[in-house]
Amino acid sequence: MKINKRKTIVLLAGTILTAMGLQAGAFHASGPKTLSDSVKTQSTNPTNPKSIVDEVVWVVGDEPILKSEIEIMKLQNEAEGVKWNGDPECIIPEQIAVQKLFLHQAALDSIEVTEAEIAQGVDQQINYWISLPQIGSKEKLEEFQNKSMTQIRQDLHDDYKNRQLVQKMQEKLVSDVKVSPAEVREYFKKLSVDSIPIIPTTVEVEILTQTPKVEIEEVNRIKNLLRDYTDRITKNETSFATLARLYSEDPGTARQGGELGYMGRGILDPAFAAAAFNLTDPKKVSKIVESEFGYHIIQLIDHRGDKVNVRHILLKPRVSAASIETAKEHLDSISKDIRNGKFTFEDATAYLSDDKDTKNNHGLMVNSTENARTSRFKMKDLPTEVARVVDTMKVDEVSMPFQMINTRGKVVCAIVKVKARVPEHRATITEDFQTMRDIVTAKRRKEVLHDWVVKKVKETYVRINPRYRNCKFQYEGWIK
Repeated sequence: MKINKRKTIVLLAGTILTAMGLQAGAFHASGPKTLSDSVKTQSTNPTNPKSIVDEVVWVVGDEPILKSEIEIMKLQNEAEGVKWNGDPECIIPEQIAVQKLFLHQAALDSIEVTEAEIAQGVDQQINYWISLPQIGSKEKLEEFQNKSMTQIRQDLHDDYKNRQLVQKMQEKLVSDVKVSPAEVREYFKKLSVDSIPIIPTTVEVEILTQTPKVEIEEVNRIKNLLRDYTDRITKNETSFATLARLYSEDPGTARQGGELGYMGRGILDPAFAAAAFNLTDPKKVSKIVESEFGYHIIQLIDHRGDKVNVRHILLKPRVSAASIETAKEHLDSISKDIRNGKFTFEDATAYLSDDKDTKNNHGLMVNSTENARTSRFKMKDLPTEVARVVDTMKVDEVSMPFQMINTRGKVVCAIVKVKARVPEHRATITEDFQTMRDIVTAKRRKEVLHDWVVKKVKETYVRINPRYRNCKFQYEGWIK
């Protein structure tokens, strides 16, 4: 089972970046073309930051930073319990200004974020909010934000887009940063013992999975539903997008009417890709397609070169309790044979495991990150169900069967073996070279980004209200 650690969106008490007004507009080193240095507002609500006479306190290129933006961000961070390492009145406007520099460069470099990426990010944020105990529903979220769901989505749209633009711009700037083994050794050689990082407990885990069988009656039920949806779309009784929003079990696309965005053939399930790329008429619906994720019907939106944009409706057959119990009993029999020495766990995975990601690798789970692939997992990086089982196991021990959801969203039953466990310790070159290289690489990248900001500040028109001139800024050059 390959685990891909994707970036997640940080919970915000409100829409901070929208309040900050981050927009990638035109910058001019000579200064702004037009600018009003004070903005009066009509609000009489004393709790509203805009109830005071607003003013422009910083100008970065053509972009003003308003006093109200700083106040709003300060209030929201206080609500979240953010601790500032310094004066927030100085830190916040500088952070906003730096964001504007990255956004401006992203616009110059034609960096883009697709609507599909934005939609997925917005959904992820909203779903996370709703999952919180103090929220729990869309209605509570609307009450908490004092906005309709449509307004929340609109606000989050620009928030997420700007964050992704900044992130992609930063990734481009540091893409060539590499460190050699000699640099890693030299960096840690200079550290005092107390400064060497603590490495949490890590484990290597082998897994064998069995997928419970789905009864034919359940498959027929799913197919009949999809045929009914196709019939209703063909008769123009409703649209594909409407049915996707109502019934699709793909949480990443359902709220967008099933739209996937432009995708290449290689990143799609093979059966799904074959059907999607064979579609030529946007008015027609595909035949039912079975993939690793379930059963789909697909509708073409557009072809663009070697990519296709389609809508789909995904339905997942329900697995009965009886099928799950049968799979567990089979795994229990396998685990007993392993313990009795009839064959090894590794041999069993090659012949008996359903997990395509691990069965040809002796069942060894792989932890894939942006920087590396490794067989080592911190406990927090394992799937929840696996971590719960592994936590109390000894090395070479084989677990009892348990139920989990795999990376494709399907119910599977599994047994695991702990291949290795390395207790918490201070990092060493021999045991933790990859972790140490990541630390040095991150430091180098931070230095590159810092130097880029300093250089960019020198090239950009900046005007700061005199009250900020005594601030201790992270980046030099703001005061000119």
